[in-house]
Amino acid sequence: GQVDTLLRNFLPCYRGQLAASVLRQISRELGPQEPARCQLLHSKKLPRVREHRGPLAQLRGHPPQWQPSFCVLRGDGRLEWFSHREVSAWLTVHLRLHPTLPSVGLGSKPDPLLEMPVSFPLFLQHPFRQHLCFSAATGEAQRAWRLALQGGIRLRGTVLQRSQAPAARAFLDAIRLYRQQHGQFSNDDVTLGSDAEVSAAPGRTRDPQIPSRPTEVPMLLDAVHAAVLAGASAGLRAFQPEKDELLAALERTIRPDVDQMLRLRARVASRLKGAVQGPLESCLRGKVDAQLPRITQTLLSTVEAELAAVRTLLTQGMDRLFRLLRGSSSSTQLRKEVYSFGEMPWDPELMQICYREAKRSQGQLGQLAALFGFFGTQSLVFGAQDLAQQLMADAVTTFLQLADQCLTTTLDCDQATQQLEKVRGRMLK
Repeated sequence: GQVDTLLRNFLPCYRGQLAASVLRQISRELGPQEPARCQLLHSKKLPRVREHRGPLAQLRGHPPQWQPSFCVLRGDGRLEWFSHREVSAWLTVHLRLHPTLPSVGLGSKPDPLLEMPVSFPLFLQHPFRQHLCFSAATGEAQRAWRLALQGGIRLRGTVLQRSQAPAARAFLDAIRLYRQQHGQFSNDDVTLGSDAEVSAAPGRTRDPQIPSRPTEVPMLLDAVHAAVLAGASAGLRAFQPEKDELLAALERTIRPDVDQMLRLRARVASRLKGAVQGPLESCLRGKVDAQLPRITQTLLSTVEAELAAVRTLLTQGMDRLFRLLRGSSSSTQLRKEVYSFGEMPWDPELMQICYREAKRSQGQLGQLAALFGFFGTQSLVFGAQDLAQQLMADAVTTFLQLADQCLTTTLDCDQATQQLEKVRGRMLK
């Protein structure tokens, strides 16, 4: 009943933001185009999870015991495991991957789930569902699974932020406005996750700590969470046909009168500016300007470290290609290396070099919470990692296309190398 009430109150806000989002999209299409800020070609490959599979032991049952399972992480971020029956679970930003099994109990009674001996654990903690406890056979297998799961959680968590569709932008704006209407003005990570997860928690601040609770309670929490999520998903699916019709109607209504609407919007903006500019500038000078250098340095240091790591990784990949070409390697081996170069953005092991730079800055970004009440550090880290992956994908796409344009069958090895050196210099510039 609470989910139904929440959706009833939220959907009018969503409808209004759909209109605003369509107007923004049309005005961008018709307005003067901004000069290109990046000269890299845009990769048409969508971010994806590299499918990963293999045997793991899973801790389950009453009493809990380690039981063999075969696990598969699908490309869409769904984690499946098979034993006597098939089970699946979507990776979400709620899940937190821990390097060890934490020691958590209620009072003097330890949780038996967390006291089982294990050498290479994979512990996935969810604040509103039962924990998932797996164990790999070797440290190498554990690392491979950790990287794959981290990538799946990130890509599933930022699916709305990466989308440029008007409906996705409208949904995020509606969530922000709905929370403000209910007194939630803080910036946190509540908009990470799928639309159902976000809509089911518009006013909740997620607790990063593992809750202390008896072992029977997670089963109840799991059932309640599943029911809430199912209700939110069903409500949003039921709204989908209306949303599609509304978007089409808005397109037909707004486009013929967009000039008049933009003039009206400009007049309203001018009145608002006249009303708030003085007090706002006074507030900015007194409370914000002094903090801006610190904020800028905190954010820039994270992005600069990511960009440097992307550049280093890209250079190493191009160097490998040149070495093979100069060594007159077989065409089969060269084609294999070119394919590997093209797959770099989706290789979790290679890209970890870039991703960990953003992860290292999480503590520094956390200082923004004390100064400004900003609790969205996970969103910033994920955003920087998404940026690194997109830049790598665009750079690889650009290099391969430029190389394809300049290389011909008439060139010998030395000439081909010289041409690629020119492409490399252009890329790094």
